[in-house]
Amino acid sequence: MWSLLLLVGVTSAFPDILRHKYDGEKVFRVIPHNQEQLEVLSNLAKHMQVDFWHPDSIAQVKLGTTVDFRVEADRCSEAEHLLQLSGLNYGVLIDDLQATLDAQFDNHVRSSGHHYEKYNNWETIEAWTADIANENPGLVSRLQIGTTFENRNMYLLKVGKPGVNKKGIFMDCGFHAREWISPAFCQWFVREAVRTYGKETIMTELLDNLDFYVLPVLNIDGYVYTWTKSRLWRKTRSVNAGSRCNGTDPNRNFDAGWCTVGASKNPCDETYCGSAPESEKETKALADFIRKNLSTIKAYLTIHSYSQLLLYPYSYTYDVTKNNVELNTIAKATVKELGTLYGTKYSYGPGASTIYPAAGGSDDWAYDQGIKYSFTFELRDTGRYGFILPESQIKPTCEETLIAVKYIASYVLEHLY
Repeated sequence: MWSLLLLVGVTSAFPDILRHKYDGEKVFRVIPHNQEQLEVLSNLAKHMQVDFWHPDSIAQVKLGTTVDFRVEADRCSEAEHLLQLSGLNYGVLIDDLQATLDAQFDNHVRSSGHHYEKYNNWETIEAWTADIANENPGLVSRLQIGTTFENRNMYLLKVGKPGVNKKGIFMDCGFHAREWISPAFCQWFVREAVRTYGKETIMTELLDNLDFYVLPVLNIDGYVYTWTKSRLWRKTRSVNAGSRCNGTDPNRNFDAGWCTVGASKNPCDETYCGSAPESEKETKALADFIRKNLSTIKAYLTIHSYSQLLLYPYSYTYDVTKNNVELNTIAKATVKELGTLYGTKYSYGPGASTIYPAAGGSDDWAYDQGIKYSFTFELRDTGRYGFILPESQIKPTCEETLIAVKYIASYVLEHLY
């Protein structure tokens, strides 16, 4: 069943990403060092279609920080000319986005790698959620927690040995549609949990004493859209009243300083906060589930990409949390553990000061609900490929992230509250 679905996924869905062509589009990197250079970037964003990869929007660009952005092919020369005129040093991370995507697709088709080392479309992931639960009834159960705007079922996997009054850790992937490495990690985590239970001490202890609630893809509609229409779509696919632009940024849609900073009220922007907190069916389904299970859920982990960061609250304010010292200590030790496998370097700290202020995030919201261990992972890489991380990096990325998640989970188990 699985191999047939995987084959269907390879032959029909993956090539569809070619529907929106990115021929000749470039991804630039700059570091603005003065106000004039900031102005140049602002003017670029105003006068041409600029897709900010890091940070998420021009509003979040700060002096001395790295800025990655994509420019449409017919404006690349103009953009380079403006950058040169301003004396702003720049590099080109990706010279022809479509060529890079085409090469990755060719590798995907030719690869004989395990399906956990490939990106899978939603139909394949959905079938997998049923299969992994059916094949591991003593460890995995599947729950439906809601439906998306386009009426797809949202499935959550509960992973752990049955027990009474067990505490849990909630982990979600696939908030932003184009961050494909994120759902790949949620699948990897569940596979490793069932594969190593009873064989590996830490995982066995975790599953005996905790339940993991794993949501493989939150933004399913957006994820489907990246496979069928536009590989770099970010938001949900909801219709916005009175606007030609679809979608809301689900990670600006929670009731945590909602739309006060680092978010936009313009439905056409990538960081659109939505018409109200939890206006999106997807974010409301997640929030409802957590609210119903607040006495059980003791940690919240949300998996994003890219930048190699481990963040904790707050992002909507520069104020620090009550247990800031503890969160910082956990984060520091976690990134050290993560780096033991491949030497991958992660930065860590509160969201607002470590990257930029942004309101309405799920990690801040979960923390304010009383879940005191709340973390956001930004997985590989640091910009060489950004959102189009090659499949060859799935395995190492997931292996090191698994070490980090197990470290946090072990800490939570020892510090239940």
